Amino acid sequence: MGAAISIDYITHHYPKQKDPTLKDIELTVRPGETIALIGQSGCGKSTLLHMLAGLLIPSEGAVRINGHQVIKPSPRWNMMFQKPSLYPWMTVRRNTSLGLIFQGRRDGMNKRVDALLETVGLADKAEVNVQSLSGGQQQRVALARSLATDPELLLLDEPFSALDAFTKVELQEEVSRLSQERGITVVFVTHDIEEAIAMADRVVVMGSNPGTLKHELTVELPHPRDRAGARFNELKAELMEFFGATRHPAARREDTDATAPDAPEEGSAAAESEPDSESGRRAIRAA
Repeated sequence: MGAAISIDYITHHYPKQKDPTLKDIELTVRPGETIALIGQSGCGKSTLLHMLAGLLIPSEGAVRINGHQVIKPSPRWNMMFQKPSLYPWMTVRRNTSLGLIFQGRRDGMNKRVDALLETVGLADKAEVNVQSLSGGQQQRVALARSLATDPELLLLDEPFSALDAFTKVELQEEVSRLSQERGITVVFVTHDIEEAIAMADRVVVMGSNPGTLKHELTVELPHPRDRAGARFNELKAELMEFFGATRHPAARREDTDATAPDAPEEGSAAAESEPDSESGRRAIRAA
């Protein structure tokens, strides 16, 4: 079963920093839910993700997973970064096994690893050194390694950003499928608006200076999601509007008939037309 997360009024200052990086962050994530964190560079998305992983303790407030305050990393949750962080001199099988080895779970390890490599499409690469694999294949190894220990929570820090478009879509759909099948809670950071709509049950838009939670968008579309569908593109346009509002506070619209602000510099292209204000808006909460 996936982890239940409670982020309780987090504020964080880095040393010698006058203004906080994060301020009054409050969010609840249900078990098995997939949450996207999106916002401009420097808004504190990765800082928040590191707090969920137990890699950083907030200055104020707390992160709780399954009711327990997070004060250090745990084998019950795993984190994937932009780079797969594999040992290049090891085989695919050995890299995938590392989490199990570190936990002393060697019984049935090879059977479990073989099944995972089959799942991520690398069964024929098990004895190949990872340095000979493509970037997308290496990220599949990192995904298999993350899943090998049966985590309750998977944290993703833009792990697909360096991949080509085709491989990126494949892995986005693979992570969504596997997390749903296994009931894993997923929280991921992205600048890619299409990725957020394609994978998330809810998209949380962060403002910056300091980082706060500004908007929330629920995505009620079945998986795998039709990226060419009308509703998918309505949600992309709506999210682009909120994302832009965090970059241009003076242009933030206060009602549904104000004009959309400029597009952000990063992320995928939005639909060219604005969705109907009634049909396009679902479950939005302004912080």
